[in-house]
This record gives sequence, C-alpha cells and structure tokens, in this order.
Amino acid sequence: MTKEQDKALLERIVSPLLEWYGREARDLPWRKEPKPYHIWLSEIIFQQTRIEAGTAYYLRFLQEVPGVKELAELPEEKLLKLWEGLGYYNRARNLQKAAKLVMAEYGGELPGTAAELEKLPGIGSYTAGAIASIAFGQPVPAVDGNVLRVLSRVLARYNDIALQETKKNMERELAPVIPEEAPGDFNQALMDLGAMVCIPNGEPRCGLCPLRGLCRAAAEGLTAELPVKGAAKARRTEQRTLLLLTYPGKDGKKRCFLRKREGKGLLAGLWEIPGAEGDLGPSEAKETAADLLRTMGCGPEAESAAAKAACKPLPDSKHVFSHVEWHMKAWEIAFPEAPQGNAHQVWATAEEVERAYSLPSAFKAYKKFLK
Repeated sequence: MTKEQDKALLERIVSPLLEWYGREARDLPWRKEPKPYHIWLSEIIFQQTRIEAGTAYYLRFLQEVPGVKELAELPEEKLLKLWEGLGYYNRARNLQKAAKLVMAEYGGELPGTAAELEKLPGIGSYTAGAIASIAFGQPVPAVDGNVLRVLSRVLARYNDIALQETKKNMERELAPVIPEEAPGDFNQALMDLGAMVCIPNGEPRCGLCPLRGLCRAAAEGLTAELPVKGAAKARRTEQRTLLLLTYPGKDGKKRCFLRKREGKGLLAGLWEIPGAEGDLGPSEAKETAADLLRTMGCGPEAESAAAKAACKPLPDSKHVFSHVEWHMKAWEIAFPEAPQGNAHQVWATAEEVERAYSLPSAFKAYKKFLK
C-alpha cells in the first residue's frame, strides 16, 4: 500500500471511532473531571499497572495528594508509602521531581503543550500527548501499546512495535488525521479499543469493532499474526536468602528489622527485609545476622546475640521484576532482645510497617510473619 492509501485509511477511521467511543467509553474516574493533574497522575500510575488493579491507588493518591503543590511538598517517605504495591518506584520519584519543576518554573500549572510537557521528568511522548490532547485539547497523538496494536492491524503492518522507530513513525502518520475538535476523545478511543476489543492476548473481538469494515488484518485473516513484537530480553534468575530478624517488645508486639536500601539500583531507597545472595543454611544465616548486628553497632556482642537466637525456616517465595527474578528462601531469626537502629535501619511492628514504611511487593509473602 502507498503512503497516500494509508493516510486515506487513517482518515476514514476517525468518524466510526468517535461514534463508538461516545457509546462504549470506559467509565474511569479521571475522565469525569479531566484536569491536567488528574490526567497526568492517571497516566503515570497506569504506565505499568492494569486499570483494574490501579484505580484504587489512583483514588487514594488523589485524596491524599490533591494537586501539584501538595505533591511537590510531600515527604518522600509518604510518597513511597502511597506508591507501595505499584512497583517501579522511579515513576513516583519522577512524578515529584516534575511537580517541583512545575512549581518553580510554571507557577504550579502544568504546561499545555506536548513539547513543554516532554521536558518534565518521567514524561515521554505518549504521556505528553495524552495530557496535551485530553486536558488541553491539543491535536497531538498519544501512541501507546494499545494504539500500536490497533493501527498495526488496521494498516496490516509488520513493523516491530517494540522498536522506538515504529512508534515514532506511527506518531508522524497519525498526527495529520487527529480531529481538532476532539483530539482527546480520539486518542482515548484508540486506547479503549485496544484494551476492550483489539486485545493483546487471545482472539481480537472483531465482531464488536467499529473498524471491522476498514481493518486490513481482519479482511486478510492476519489478526493472529499482527502486531509483530520482538522478544523481550530474557530475565536472569537470582537466588536470595532473606533474614527476618525479630524480637519481642516489652509491649508484647513483635518487632522486625528493616533496612533502607541504597539510593541507586533495584528498589533504590526503599525499606527491605535484609538478605544475602545464595541459598544459606541456618548456620550461615546466623553468621549473616551477626554481621547485620555489627552494622547496628552491636560490636563484639553480635556473635553471642546471634548464637542465642532461634532460627526457623519460612516458606519460599518468588518475585518477578522486569529484568530479574528473585527466588527466595527465608529464615526467621528471633532474638530475645535487640539494639535500636539508626536512621537507615529500624525495628518496626507490623502496624508501623503498615502505616509508615514502604515495603516493596517483593517482600509481600513475609509481611504476615511480622505479626
């Protein structure tokens, strides 16, 4: 097909797509009041999170942090606690960096063009296009995975949608056909069509599609082949042993040792149940626990404290990150008493962990043993 034919086809999808969106649009809370901050927050939360799983997080975050000013001034520990369970914590940190920049350089109001929005931390071309079109009515594309899938099928394209070049080319092709009177509706219609009808896994629901009479892949029986997506890099596997160090407080509540991770790398700056690489047995686990006590200033008493501690196995677990899998075994090492932590290490009750400390999902399987 020629470029002119492809452009003509893209022009023809606008009207049926908008009509369908008027009837079938998903009922999402940020669409009821599409303020720039609301759209921005929703787009960042849902970059790596399904709508079904993330909506409660969005509503809770908005209630606690209703605007750019509140976000810019939010203590980081509170920010990370609100983000707990969503993962990809750099999204939250970039969100706050951008809020501080908006306060400093834009008077607390998000800029209204995609070009200016892209200058903010954590905002790429898709997010900038979504905010600019939905919140500010700018006729710019917002091309995400859903949109790439829909248009790859409509145009019967075999370009690898995992490549940045494919996305950029699609943005350029889509830009001239975006309706100036309803750019946000058009972009959201493509998103919804990809999420609800032209789905990624399983057979697309072509019988429900407003573009079924225009889609080349449907006409040529290619929907199972398209889109083309290059294989992701294989995740590496790491064996880790977690050490749940505990002691009973005078109030009868168990306290668990948490340590703050370094400010860079995986789970940067978050609290963790400490551990070590490899598959440690009980004696090795106790030796590692003694080393941890030394970091708390326990000194020569560390060895005797670890020797007196009870050591019992906890269930194995697994956590999958984008590029690595942790296969974890764990030991609870229960001390009769314990020293206090410093600013980067604490002994916390289950209630304190729930209220104040952001413990990543990687450790979710062991939270019940804090009680």
